[in-house]
Amino acid sequence: MAGYTIVLDAMGGDNAPRCNVEGAILALGQDKDLKLVLTGKQDQLNKLLDECRSQGQTWDENRLAIVHTEEVIENEEHSPAEAVRAKRNSSLSVGCQMVRSGEADGMVSAGNTGAVLSGGTLLIGRIKGVQRPALTLPLPTGNPPTVMVDVGANMDAKASYLVQFARMSTIYFRELYGVEKPRVALLNVGVEEGKGTELTKEVYDLLKADEAINFIGNIEAREVLMGASDIVVCDAFAGNVFLKTVEGTAKFIMNQLKAGIKDSFKAKIGALLMKKTLKGLKNSLDPSSVGGTPLLGVKGALIKAHGNSDAIAIMNAIRQCAMFISTGVNDKIAESIRG
Repeated sequence: MAGYTIVLDAMGGDNAPRCNVEGAILALGQDKDLKLVLTGKQDQLNKLLDECRSQGQTWDENRLAIVHTEEVIENEEHSPAEAVRAKRNSSLSVGCQMVRSGEADGMVSAGNTGAVLSGGTLLIGRIKGVQRPALTLPLPTGNPPTVMVDVGANMDAKASYLVQFARMSTIYFRELYGVEKPRVALLNVGVEEGKGTELTKEVYDLLKADEAINFIGNIEAREVLMGASDIVVCDAFAGNVFLKTVEGTAKFIMNQLKAGIKDSFKAKIGALLMKKTLKGLKNSLDPSSVGGTPLLGVKGALIKAHGNSDAIAIMNAIRQCAMFISTGVNDKIAESIRG
């Protein structure tokens, strides 16, 4: 691909706009084909860019633009969907409109999750034939990772939604990670056929019958991080609970390790000898290494970055968006849905 343009919602996220601007500069330094548009309050963004220049940072000025917006969709919005409709001049809404109009190929936002989902559905729009978009999440199980879908978009899902999620994520996994027939599993309370709720039983039968999906059966939560499948399909309620549990467990383990090392001289010596290994463990559990989660099923590449993303996480989210665009995932999803 000769080049592509990505919009960054510069005002979205707990650490915005500073970390977003810093992440954008890092991304430009890594990808010569990338053009970035920052949507947000121009005076604030220009001030941050001036600070970066004064610190000796450089970038191709021709590949970075600012689109001024007056409004910001906050994390505390009572109704994110209403906020997207009402605040049409927000950094998020303007970015989504640019993707819809073709001014940009994709977008990254660390803002309000509900607003990002609403912006993707209401402003960018769904691929024709897609019933519901779905949030995916790469889990650090190896290379390639395990992709879970859905982790936040559809709390009340129908069986047909989950089958489409499996189809879309199969294409996504194939194009990004080069696995021709990724293994798809259904998150359930047991591995045996016939386990689970009425929904999971219906989904099981539909996945088993779909020749476009390499379905390997049910998977229990404890097996997911063991890499027992390439893709794990579930409704957003189960997926989000799983995700938050994993995040909490990772923090608990790291805190326990730190406390144990601090309380023992021998442990401190051992930690020093294992410094490289412990650092690798920490990095593998760090959400900034993933960057963000793609919303599959919308007409452009839309990446939802973590709300507390730092500059590295923003850079990685932009990189993920660029990969999504360059592999033509959406065209292949549209073709599969039509078929």
